[in-house]
Amino acid sequence: MAADLAAWNDGKGVCLETWVGCMGNFKLAAGYAALFWPRFVLFEDYVLRDYFTVETLRGFEKGNNGNKQAVEWVINHEHLECVQHMGCEDISEDKLVFIGRILKEMWEAKLAWQFPDRPCRVEFYEPADRSQLSEYQISFWQTKHEAKS
Repeated sequence: MAADLAAWNDGKGVCLETWVGCMGNFKLAAGYAALFWPRFVLFEDYVLRDYFTVETLRGFEKGNNGNKQAVEWVINHEHLECVQHMGCEDISEDKLVFIGRILKEMWEAKLAWQFPDRPCRVEFYEPADRSQLSEYQISFWQTKHEAKS
């Protein structure tokens, strides 16, 4: 990302916010807002992103033998490569890490604000093989659903 920003302004560079002002549009801004500050809902004993279906939830409950942490993780997860269209040419490890870490902070803040009585753990998964761009993921679950050691 640094190289992209440095190329602007006759090589003097620009900050990320200035670049967005030059390159972005309001349709994308609205979409990104929904990703970065998503709608979360309480359904039964689950905290979920609001796009789930009851049928899908029940299938994941059955497939995970009622493990609520696993159910919340899979329903709430997002592959960061899917934030853009398939085959997006400027995908890179540094951009996925930047986005994933920001998403983690924002989701933590939103979940703590919206569900203060239901603490959640937000996980930004960075693969050991950092070149596996499809493996960068973010998700969350309630800490009360974590397996006890």
